[in-house]
Amino acid sequence: MDIETTTAQAIRSADDKARYDAACKRLLSEKSILARIMRRCVPEYLNCSVEDIETRYIEGTPQVGEVPVFPDGQSPIIRGQDTSDKSVSEGTVTYDIRFQALIPGTDDRLSLIINIEAQNKYNPGYPLTMRGIYYCARMISSQYGQEFVESHYERLKKVYSIWICMDPPKEKANTITQYAIQKRDVFGRTVEPVEHYDLLTVIMLNIGDPEEPGTDKLLRMLGVLLSGKMKENEKRDILTNEYNIPMTREVEKEVTAMCNLSQGIEDRGIQIGVKRGIQKGRQETHIDLYWSMLNEHHWTSKEALDFLKIPADERESFLKEAQKANSAQ
Repeated sequence: MDIETTTAQAIRSADDKARYDAACKRLLSEKSILARIMRRCVPEYLNCSVEDIETRYIEGTPQVGEVPVFPDGQSPIIRGQDTSDKSVSEGTVTYDIRFQALIPGTDDRLSLIINIEAQNKYNPGYPLTMRGIYYCARMISSQYGQEFVESHYERLKKVYSIWICMDPPKEKANTITQYAIQKRDVFGRTVEPVEHYDLLTVIMLNIGDPEEPGTDKLLRMLGVLLSGKMKENEKRDILTNEYNIPMTREVEKEVTAMCNLSQGIEDRGIQIGVKRGIQKGRQETHIDLYWSMLNEHHWTSKEALDFLKIPADERESFLKEAQKANSAQ
């Protein structure tokens, strides 16, 4: 089989992966799922029913992959507009899911801004916790000119960034960790309303084996929901019977898509791995794939390098070899 066929298979595998990630985000953005995450993780909803969170407190339709994180000195619009923008150094980087939710028991319709991120890779070269804090900081700073103007900082909305980590290290699996701003009196004692400083919280949801005894209920639900190995009917039964999640047309559609795509990704990945090993050495094959992704499929260099999993400290030498091979043709 020639290299073009193997390249085409690799591209299809990448396309399947992109579709799988998109289906995952759409599934997580369903209000029935968001409500269960919020009730477990966001203290403001601890005493609310899932039904109330879903129907009364989540505002509008959650934005999926729409709002940019850092659009080069330009604050994103929070509601109702196309906010796609480009960062010079990073390309388009958007929040996976972002939405606003009313705070129960407030008369002036105070609300929170909540970001949900689905993360496949726990160690992408930097601590995810630091990225979560950065996302919170961006959600706070972007409120200027949108939620308040001039010096009306009292109108700042509290923000949450919740990270769903699907493949954490074994020692962190089946854990929920919260990072928040807390007051500490260094000398003497002062009284300050909590809402004056409790403005950002990062929460890490580290999924483990959903079948392991003692697994947290929310983590089990997410583990079942996002599993690439569990059969579709098994997922449906657990989500319906254990969690009372209605199998709406949208939920069922995304569950089916994820099950089908995960199997396709696994099968195609095995085939590609075998054929690459037979045809060429790893470096030569990666170079061929790299140029095919750029020239035939119009990927950016960063997208191609990320897909090929070229380590950051090897990218400069890889690009030199790729340019050399391209010039020799």
